[in-house]
Amino acid sequence: PDDTVIPVLVLACDRSSVRRCLDNLLRYRPSMEKFPIIVSQDCGHAETARVIESYGAALSHIRQPDLGDVPAPPEHRKFQGYYRISRHYRWALGQVFRTFRYRAAIIVEDDLEVAPDFFEYFQAVFPLLRSDRSLWCASAWNDNGKTSLVDASRSDLLYRSDFFPGLGWLLLRELWEELEPKWPPAFWDDWMRQPEQRRDRACIRPEISRTVTFGRKGVSQGQFFDQHLRFIQLNRNFIPFTRLDLSYLRQQEYDKEFLAMVYASPRVRLEEIRDFPQPGAVRVEYRDRDGFKAAAKILGIMEDLKAGVPRAGYRGVVALVHRGRRVFLAPPPGWSGYDPTWS
Repeated sequence: PDDTVIPVLVLACDRSSVRRCLDNLLRYRPSMEKFPIIVSQDCGHAETARVIESYGAALSHIRQPDLGDVPAPPEHRKFQGYYRISRHYRWALGQVFRTFRYRAAIIVEDDLEVAPDFFEYFQAVFPLLRSDRSLWCASAWNDNGKTSLVDASRSDLLYRSDFFPGLGWLLLRELWEELEPKWPPAFWDDWMRQPEQRRDRACIRPEISRTVTFGRKGVSQGQFFDQHLRFIQLNRNFIPFTRLDLSYLRQQEYDKEFLAMVYASPRVRLEEIRDFPQPGAVRVEYRDRDGFKAAAKILGIMEDLKAGVPRAGYRGVVALVHRGRRVFLAPPPGWSGYDPTWS
């Protein structure tokens, strides 16, 4: 695995601010040979193209050839941007895996800034993806990664998550070969979160995000940026992940240790967390969708569910920090699986 080349595929369109993303990647890239950067540009935006070309041989610049509208139902005309994005993803990933024949790729969009140990993190988790078939991706992102919701002293901590996070993520060529024939015309990230694609597989994600987004402008019209995304904490401490033992993330060991820790934690009501006399982690229980959403709102984490899966959740459990204490928002013991009707 140490000899495997893992390209970074940067998806770009019409943001000349892609310079900020590329400068950051080049600043922290440990090896041009091990981590070649491929910028795939859609939209045909001349100024953005000039910015990308200004980097010369430091990266490769490819251009999505089909710039026309994507056929979409009349009721989806206002979502044309999402159709174009999905088309671009399909074309760019096809180039990486079918034309260039790489074995894996890290996907980055043009509005992401990466942490100093971004490359170290992905290099370390890559062997896990290859050996543990219960994993299908690794992400640099924690959906609930606001400063108040994470343990700043545990920037080395990684989790398994049933929720596909995106926003800087690693996949293997085998996964693309599985997904490409049925790739959706739009809303590709929510499509990834459906049970038919996830197939009970998990992603690895960090306690503290290794990416943050600076792109308020986009097809989502800043939907979550002002209220949430701009508050995500970016890790600044370099963690030597390749020298750490990450075997605890393998499914058999993780399920045993993580779930034992969650359900050994004392169960408390939300109003008891602040003054609970015992030190250490506590567990808040929810039994239905409304219960989850009500608790999530009070705890300050994201409330939405995709195909019944909470953001950053694993087997229904969301780990966070609340008022300085580790909290597990969890279903009752004996969890029986996600209910897609909860979405």
